[in-house]
Amino acid sequence: MARNTTRKTIRQRLDAARKGRAARLKSGRAQAKADAEAGHGELPQWTKAEIEAAFRRFAAANPTPRGELQSINPFTLLVAVVLSAQATDAGVNKATPALFKLADTPEQMVKLGEPRVRALIKTIGLYRTKAKNLIALSRKLVSEHGGEVPHDRDALEALPGVGRKTANVVLNVAFGEPTIAVDTHIFRVGNRTGLAVGKTPLEVEMKLNEVVPERYRLHAHHWLILHGRYVCVARRPRCEKCLIADLCKWPGKTVLSSPA
Repeated sequence: MARNTTRKTIRQRLDAARKGRAARLKSGRAQAKADAEAGHGELPQWTKAEIEAAFRRFAAANPTPRGELQSINPFTLLVAVVLSAQATDAGVNKATPALFKLADTPEQMVKLGEPRVRALIKTIGLYRTKAKNLIALSRKLVSEHGGEVPHDRDALEALPGVGRKTANVVLNVAFGEPTIAVDTHIFRVGNRTGLAVGKTPLEVEMKLNEVVPERYRLHAHHWLILHGRYVCVARRPRCEKCLIADLCKWPGKTVLSSPA
């Protein structure tokens, strides 16, 4: 049995090598150590040429990336992003169709009322607090902004339940601003790869704004989130499928062989 398993493993490695994608994943301990080193800013800095190459590849692979939260207007986008805090986009998308069918404007949300909103979003984490915030921010939009989502960072962050990350998403998606909303995925990618090292999301955001070429900044937010969500994942990063593996500075990454 063991011999058959060994032969199968060897065949798999040979097949991978023939495709020029043979890979060896470092141990979990080595990866954890590498993540710690990355978190302390000990990785080499990327050059401008490397950063340009990375985003050129992201753009070629996905020219017009889109966020995965479902919305139908700036208000429902704002609501969806508020609901997504400490929750998955998939989980939010399961709850919002029924909510948006009844309330896709601030006026309708206020009329719906907190108990009804709470019942509609109860499958989402922290739903009680989020329902309270949705009613409060809707009232504020009606009373202070004529029922419209403001195209202004300070005004957005003054709304209940809205922080810098949420404001950045709304400014980017609804208004086409080249903002970068740093969530857990972007925070991990920035630190792990060495592209943008920081101890806080704000530090990573400021670093990304500094290093990402302007022509790529509008979509950088989505490229990096998708990369962190599906490739540079927390526990078992899929370095063998990574577009920027050769540029990444993470010492725990998969080691790619030369083409066979």
